[in-house]
Amino acid sequence: MSENNVIISIKGVQTNPEQEEETIELVTEGRLESDGEAGYTLSYQESEVTGLEGTLTTFQIEKDRITLLRLGEFNSQMVFEQGRRHLSMYNTPYGALSVGVNTREMEAHMGERGGKIRIAYDVEIDHAVTGMNTFEIQVREAKRDSASQILNR
Repeated sequence: MSENNVIISIKGVQTNPEQEEETIELVTEGRLESDGEAGYTLSYQESEVTGLEGTLTTFQIEKDRITLLRLGEFNSQMVFEQGRRHLSMYNTPYGALSVGVNTREMEAHMGERGGKIRIAYDVEIDHAVTGMNTFEIQVREAKRDSASQILNR
């Protein structure tokens, strides 16, 4: 099982039923681990940019399924499988919330040194679509001195 320090570029676009679009872009350092035949695990610490500071986000990347786990103040799990709807639980300080995730498109090309993930999905609360989301994630190997280069930009 190999593990690499990587640079992760994330672009997330959320569109609500009123067609207002919100885009979040983030570049962060993380870890990419090979799970052998099972696939890869990609993880990083969230920052204040996403409003989830103190949360560890992990993507478990398998052949036909990607699972997003968030552990921190707000724990959540989302399962993405193309053409399938999964119920996810969000734990908030006000209680647990059940959310439907319907994956419209999903592709992942990941190798030992990085790759990319694209997921387009709808979010449903009480069977009503509350948002359409797209994640685009690029992962590349971190060179030993790249952390200082990023900080000095």
